[in-house]
Amino acid sequence: MTDSATTTEATASAEFEHEPVPLSHRKSLYTVSAVWFGFPMILTNAVPGGLVVAMLGFWQGVGAILVANAIMFVYVSLLSWRAGRTGKSFSLQAIETFGTAGYAIASGFLSTVVVGWFAFNTGATGATLSEAFGWNEMLVAAIAGIVFIAVTYLGIRALSVLGTIAAPLFIVAVIIAMVIAAQTNDFSAVFSYAGEDVPNPMTFGVAVTAIMATFADSGTMTADFTRWARNGKEAVLATVTAFPIASLVAQISGAVFVAAGAIVAPAVNGGNFAPILTGTGNPWLNVFLVLFVVINLGSVCTHCLYNGALGWSHLTRSTMRLLTLILGIIGVIVAVAGAWQYFASWLALLGVLVPPLGAVLIADQIILARRNAGRSEKRFRANALLAWAVGAAAALISHLFVPSLSDAVVGLVVGCVAYLALEQFSAKKEIH
Repeated sequence: MTDSATTTEATASAEFEHEPVPLSHRKSLYTVSAVWFGFPMILTNAVPGGLVVAMLGFWQGVGAILVANAIMFVYVSLLSWRAGRTGKSFSLQAIETFGTAGYAIASGFLSTVVVGWFAFNTGATGATLSEAFGWNEMLVAAIAGIVFIAVTYLGIRALSVLGTIAAPLFIVAVIIAMVIAAQTNDFSAVFSYAGEDVPNPMTFGVAVTAIMATFADSGTMTADFTRWARNGKEAVLATVTAFPIASLVAQISGAVFVAAGAIVAPAVNGGNFAPILTGTGNPWLNVFLVLFVVINLGSVCTHCLYNGALGWSHLTRSTMRLLTLILGIIGVIVAVAGAWQYFASWLALLGVLVPPLGAVLIADQIILARRNAGRSEKRFRANALLAWAVGAAAALISHLFVPSLSDAVVGLVVGCVAYLALEQFSAKKEIH
């Protein structure tokens, strides 16, 4: 009886790094939704919302936010639907499309990028609390990082609990900040806000990319979360709570604070409203701010670390929990060293290379699903890798030479079309 109980407990806590999640272990719609809902509703997602409004003005900025979230909804929902139906993680999905060896390129790339975001947001936690209270930035980042590692180590259930707390806490923080800001700023002027006068204004296309790039990485790896859904429909419903709902709440909040004139230097700080909460000197509000920052940024940190650990555990044939410790320690060292401040722009640029990868997955596993059913495994699927490269190249060319377009959207479209064209050409070649 003891051995049986131990086995049952171990299976219940399994993260299924190397196999699809069996139907017997799938989670409720509420649990999976809580995982995604608490992820985008974060302070660092309010920043780009405020930034695009500072650059474009309120209505055009909100337009870019809405367009980006609509695209993310379709993009992430399609990948989630597939995950809910199969129970497969991102790595297992990638094996189908890129090959048993080729998937390592895609999975290794994304799993490393999200660990970079873990380090970035861990460092941001230390910097935010240091700015607010004068605390030692490195020490705070180190302590916060250890807490984030511990939560991630507990697995998908812990992410669900954290999301359940983080999202409502964000809404409370926004309401408090608005009440405080309304004492010195006119929120009735929000709709007429024309934007900041900056030397190199942002284009609408760049604004769409800026919004998408924030969650392009984990959005593409959505299967790591939605593979726990009981079916494809519930996986999509869970995704809706993130894109557009939670994401819009965060980004529109940042946009409103900027448009009301409540943010200092919005073209630089975007929609970061945390400083508003520190200006009153109220000790209870100070306690709330500490909890808010740690829990809120902890939500994105744990989710990113989970993505990275799950991906690398499959690549190394190890366990998610061991890789959580290894990658978490590396991320904390980077955060404490202050290096996180230097690669934010690089992470955003790498994010441009991610949508074409997801587009290839969608084209292969959804658009061509019937044709590809039952196909044999291959070590490398050249068409998938080539289509990803073509889409990424198109996105980079757009970034460098056609700034009026959205790099992310260009990469998505070109990656998808390239894969479909290559598959069609291959099929004709086989017939002849």
